[in-house]
Amino acid sequence: MTKYLPNQVSKNITDVLLSGFEAGDTAFINWETITKKGNTALKEQERKNLFERIDEAYNRGYNFIVIVDEEHLNKTVKAEAIIDYLKPNYIVRVSATTKKNKEAEFIQIDELDVINEGLITRALYINENVGNNIELKNEHEYLLELAISKQKAIRKEYKENGININPLIIIQMPNNSDDMVKQIEKILEERGYSYKNKTVAIWLAERKENIEDISKNSAEPIILIMKQAISTGWDCPRAKILVKLRDNMSDDFETQTIGRIRRMPQAHHYDNVLLDNCYLYTFDEKYEETIKQELGNNAQDVKIVFLKDEYKDFRLTKQIKNNDFDGFDDRETFRIIQSYLINKYKLTNDKTNNKTILEANGYIFENTISNSIVQDKIIKIDSKELENANKIQVKSVVNTSKNGIDLRHSIGVISSKIGMKYDKTRVVLERMFLRRKIFTKKFINLSLIEFYAFVINNEEKLKYDFLEAVSQETRQIAIKSESIKEIEFKIPEMDIIKYEPNMRDTIIYEKNVYKDYPNSTKKSKSERMFEKYCNDSNNVKWFYKNGEHSIDYFSIIYVDAVGKKWAFYPDYILQDVQGNTWIIEAKGGENAEGISKNIDIKVENKFAVLKEYAEKHNLKWGFVRDYELSNSLYLCNTEYTENMKEENWRKIEDVL
Repeated sequence: MTKYLPNQVSKNITDVLLSGFEAGDTAFINWETITKKGNTALKEQERKNLFERIDEAYNRGYNFIVIVDEEHLNKTVKAEAIIDYLKPNYIVRVSATTKKNKEAEFIQIDELDVINEGLITRALYINENVGNNIELKNEHEYLLELAISKQKAIRKEYKENGININPLIIIQMPNNSDDMVKQIEKILEERGYSYKNKTVAIWLAERKENIEDISKNSAEPIILIMKQAISTGWDCPRAKILVKLRDNMSDDFETQTIGRIRRMPQAHHYDNVLLDNCYLYTFDEKYEETIKQELGNNAQDVKIVFLKDEYKDFRLTKQIKNNDFDGFDDRETFRIIQSYLINKYKLTNDKTNNKTILEANGYIFENTISNSIVQDKIIKIDSKELENANKIQVKSVVNTSKNGIDLRHSIGVISSKIGMKYDKTRVVLERMFLRRKIFTKKFINLSLIEFYAFVINNEEKLKYDFLEAVSQETRQIAIKSESIKEIEFKIPEMDIIKYEPNMRDTIIYEKNVYKDYPNSTKKSKSERMFEKYCNDSNNVKWFYKNGEHSIDYFSIIYVDAVGKKWAFYPDYILQDVQGNTWIIEAKGGENAEGISKNIDIKVENKFAVLKEYAEKHNLKWGFVRDYELSNSLYLCNTEYTENMKEENWRKIEDVL
């Protein structure tokens, strides 16, 4: 607080006891300082105690807002009594393992939101560069060498970018492993890492060395040895690498430790693949599967690939956002969404007919809220039992006080999906459906109770319709040139790719711009087919698979129907033997029944902006999709259609 808001007053418990609370103060009070045995903050003494300072603040007309971090801890009578005595206007309770409370609004922060804020790493990489079918004499030495090599690479990258951070390796030991600790210490000492030169620290219940200031970004220790997960609240954002050593016992490893290596040391991403991720090395198969289940697609088998020298001089112009303008006002946004729904459902000024039409198209109009709940016996909450459990439907009567949280949640889901602010989305919904708002061109006049039920029950339908409405490509021409910044793009000299290390008959694609780029990368069917085509085609000289969501990668900017800017990262850049540069986007094609497999609702926006960009920069381009009936690839660069039987979709061999 002092660093980022220097004009605001921040206090600790000592400051509060000495001078009391003032308007605008932020007071940080550690529970232990007021609840542990022997404290004086609550006792009668010469100077005023905490309760007296609280009374004094209320007498001066002040109110409190209380934020309880790690709220699942210290739930003691004394702690709750202090909160009650503060009589706060609001209480915000924060925890990674909190339990829902029906009396409180429950807000769960999506992991992707935290990643996009730059607070945690983009992904966790498991066993990067571990060889396939290797035979090891000492797996501990092997894992430690990989971890040390990674630490050196990250440290070097920090230095080259002028960042003073010393990345930390955490070595997680199994319990009852004193002999193993000695083995690890010996391996490290042979490589020049020891307690004596302060490059190694140890944090065990019975032994601690070199842990003073270990959390500082520039601290000396490079390696920390520990047995069990470090206590909740320990914060060391420079920790980037975790080595989990295997044993033959049932080691109940706390996955919370993963959180220790996922934090970004300066609370932002660097748009650097090496620095924006964290790394796990382990041969513990049981634990690896646990982490993969817990973190889903963020945990991948990966390898580093390096750019071949002959492609280091390739350049393109890419676009990034200038955030001077980001969306139309409420009235214009409303008009665009309203027009779209009128055209889609053939709505009129007859509100009774409109209700019938929307009901026929799947919208629910009731005074109650429908819920699908589990009714079954569940043994393991985190297993597939919950997914396969029996479910029943229940309905509940709407109460604007009780269901206010549900309404805010549903509107929040819709707004986040379409990239609009919550308040703007709520205004649009109210102007279309709520009776009391002063606006004549409503679709339906719903009472407040009916409006609550309508939005909550139709969250998915509204989300999809609003997304369709704002994804119209007709507004692409409205984008302002000054809202786009053009900068140079060059292919990253290093990248980390997700791949399947155990795939049979793996080959290296020699025409890829990276050395040792395998055909076993994890991609969609159309992408896999396209990469094989590029490598086999006599007309393709080289190809590059573009990444996503980083300034390192190639991007083009487009706007949706309500003026919101989005970055589009085309899948491939390649060059043919005639020297033409191509930009290719691969999409889901058409299955054997003639049904489209494309799931990108914004495909036409992207098609239009890629066409415009390619024409401006004199480049070749196209969208590529797989046609399942003939197991072939087709390319389109004229007019986009989902139906691949149209003549605008041509066999790729006839175009490229």
